[in-house]
Amino acid sequence: MKLIIQTPCFNEATTLPATIQALPKQLPGIDLIELLVIDDGSTDGTPEIAQKLGVDHIIRLPRHSGLAVAFVSGLEACLKNGADLIINTDADNQYQAEDIINLIQPILDGKADLVIGDRGIDTQQDFSASKKVLQKIGSWVTTQASGIKTPDATSGFRAISREAAMRTLVLNQFSFTLETLIQAGTKRMAVVYVPVRTNPKTRPSRLMKNTPHYLLQSGTTILRAYTMYRPLRVFTIISSLLILGGVILGLRYLYFYLSGQGGGHIQSVVLAAVLLIIGFQTLLIGLVADLIGFNRIILEEMIYRLRKIELDENDPSPKNR
Repeated sequence: MKLIIQTPCFNEATTLPATIQALPKQLPGIDLIELLVIDDGSTDGTPEIAQKLGVDHIIRLPRHSGLAVAFVSGLEACLKNGADLIINTDADNQYQAEDIINLIQPILDGKADLVIGDRGIDTQQDFSASKKVLQKIGSWVTTQASGIKTPDATSGFRAISREAAMRTLVLNQFSFTLETLIQAGTKRMAVVYVPVRTNPKTRPSRLMKNTPHYLLQSGTTILRAYTMYRPLRVFTIISSLLILGGVILGLRYLYFYLSGQGGGHIQSVVLAAVLLIIGFQTLLIGLVADLIGFNRIILEEMIYRLRKIELDENDPSPKNR
């Protein structure tokens, strides 16, 4: 059983040494542990620091592309290097590395495909009151979108099996945490949350520049992912609201018409007709989007099978010979 611990980095020369030094060298149930650093276009010598620290694999992206791109690049590299298990952790030493054993255990026991560290939002002293509220709202929305009970939606401290990693696709460039949860829910992956501890804060968050930025980016990510994986439900809700508005306005006009006052409310009929037409068109768009969604599922399965064949052919380990 081979475990690769990946760490996406962007200008982490000062925090990376403590992160790498804290990572375990051996774990029960694991035969080999390797470290992988994804340099996301750093300008402070981060990859050179990683090399001096003895990191096994260093992936250098040509330019700063964002956390989601770095995460996916790391997954691909881990798979190509024969990882049976992959751990993703932050380069700022946010998470306590001793909890990695708790992350991998449910996968080793065959009870999970994806395990995520729950930081316990209420216990985080570094989180402001507004950030705690936003985190809880985001976790609740993600729970509704994914169908998975989500206490900590934005935690990047997670373990993923080889099979689940091959089925993971991330399309946005802001963050991978929310989209992968929604994707895992739609693919019926077994997702488990385990409590993890955190270290004192070393630097401000780079994802959450300010509250409006966080709300915009997170909201857009959730909406896009939810619409992609559950299009019929999204368009049906929108269509129902439009049709309901049209029916209410139509009944309103009918009431005035039967009361002998219909002449002054003709605009209600026009607006009701517009809403009903748009509502039914939206429903049809939802049906088309749902059919396209089935094609996407077929394409994802094809990508998975091609990726599996390619990785198995290139894997030198005896198990795949």
